[in-house]
Amino acid sequence: MNFILIAVIVLGGIALVAAVVLYVCSKKFAVHEDPRLGQVAELLPGANCGGCGYPGCSGMAAALVKGADAGSLDGLFCPVGGADVMGKVADLLGMAVANTEPKVAVVRCNGTCELRPHIAQYDGLRTCVAMNSCGAGETGCGYGCLGCGDCVNACAFGAITMNPETGLPEVDEDKCTACGACVKACPRHIIELRKKGIKNRRVYVRCVNKDKGAAAMKACKAACIGCGKCEKECKFDAITIENNLSYIDPDKCRLCRKCVEACPTHAIVAVNFPAPKPKTVVDGDSVELKQEEVKA
Repeated sequence: MNFILIAVIVLGGIALVAAVVLYVCSKKFAVHEDPRLGQVAELLPGANCGGCGYPGCSGMAAALVKGADAGSLDGLFCPVGGADVMGKVADLLGMAVANTEPKVAVVRCNGTCELRPHIAQYDGLRTCVAMNSCGAGETGCGYGCLGCGDCVNACAFGAITMNPETGLPEVDEDKCTACGACVKACPRHIIELRKKGIKNRRVYVRCVNKDKGAAAMKACKAACIGCGKCEKECKFDAITIENNLSYIDPDKCRLCRKCVEACPTHAIVAVNFPAPKPKTVVDGDSVELKQEEVKA
């Protein structure tokens, strides 16, 4: 009996000493978490898409709290939550948040099946990454969409679908959160995040082909040939040409659409603009009809 009693006393003593040591260590090495981290994380949408540039919403919450302590939230924005969520976060942290224009993903390729005929057949793994690593793909254009839908699989919001007739991805503006997952998933880098623009109107070059004019046209009839007509037409210096490819700066573009009319291959597109007014010919001159006259 004495042995049992001694064993119990010894074990109890060891447990008591261990408890004291653990208590001292927990106090000495305790990591105090800012309660604002949890509060900010609750306000964020929890999509963990990485569109903010941080590994998930917890990383974004930590960056926001750190930014608040530093006195600025510049450069921090949640594309999924948008301005509403960022406003609530700013109110919680007692900070002002900069107004960020909403963006949307755009597909910079107009090489439909009709305009960019297939010249080969690919029988490997049906992903854009795998096909791109094997070469130009099934068409003669080494820059355009491969059509396997990696961007569709990457989108967590169901905002991208493949059009079976054109073979190109299409973006639903109402569902797109501009998280950038599709941009990262595309090995050809044909998807770009652009400002939605006034009334969701945008003008951009739907091509990324950097080949010279003749080679580009041979691969795709809707390719940009770098002719420079759009650049000369633009009065706002919004268009630049580099490596045989034109690019429209959304910050400088005034949506005049003169470049759209100047482009000989129709590589420049205008999105969400009203249909042009019908015209009639009066004594050899083209005259625009007013909307009231059209209805009448």
